[in-house]
Amino acid sequence: MAFENILTAQENGVATITINRPAKLNALNKATIEELHDAFKAADTDHSVKVIIVTGSGEKAFVAGADIAEFSEFSTEEGAQLAARGQELLFDFVQHLGTPVIAAVNGFALGGGLELAMAAHFRIASDNAKMGLPETSLGVIPGYGGTQRLPQLVGKGRAMEMIMTASMIDAETAKAYGLVNHVVPQAELGEFVKTIAAKIMKNSPAAIAAAIESINANYEDGVNGFTTEIRAFGKCFGTADFKEGTTAFLEKRKASFTGK
Repeated sequence: MAFENILTAQENGVATITINRPAKLNALNKATIEELHDAFKAADTDHSVKVIIVTGSGEKAFVAGADIAEFSEFSTEEGAQLAARGQELLFDFVQHLGTPVIAAVNGFALGGGLELAMAAHFRIASDNAKMGLPETSLGVIPGYGGTQRLPQLVGKGRAMEMIMTASMIDAETAKAYGLVNHVVPQAELGEFVKTIAAKIMKNSPAAIAAAIESINANYEDGVNGFTTEIRAFGKCFGTADFKEGTTAFLEKRKASFTGK
């Protein structure tokens, strides 16, 4: 699959999706969002892919925001459609993928960039990363899930402050807030993320997908997360991975999971 705005690579069960618009600091436009959807969908349906990493090209930016020139003249209706389509096509789509998605945040993750990182299942940042939702400085609010996911990750008060002030925070502050899991030197980011991916790949893909579904359920209105967990837990008993995992444990050997 040929892309204009992103790069894709696959090695040892890890698919890496790289936003590649360096002249725009990897800003998200409509075309890039559509390409990202296609790339994530392809990786998720490829049974050889066990982990997806999303990052930005270069050392300056993960994604420095949305491409403002593309929507600066939008009407009220067009603005609402932009948010709805983007959330459906990319941000909600990524959050609910059964394949684990790790955001490797290298440099600026602002606006839509931070919203993409927050849609990933967790985040690892380089020590030069800067994160924020500056939309109120443009007379608008985050529209790709930022007002919902940021409070879930850092708490209501901190999210209110970050969004109202339109301020950036550095990587260590993001770690202290719980926005990112780890902070590593820029030069070590790629290898560190792959180390985490390797740990994930030792475990059952079927169980991991069930865990993602169950954890996400806790944050969905009208959904009982405990009920989802009970159902997903029971479903695991019918998988080949459960049979393999328990058998391997009893036989004192390493399990060989298939994801089925």
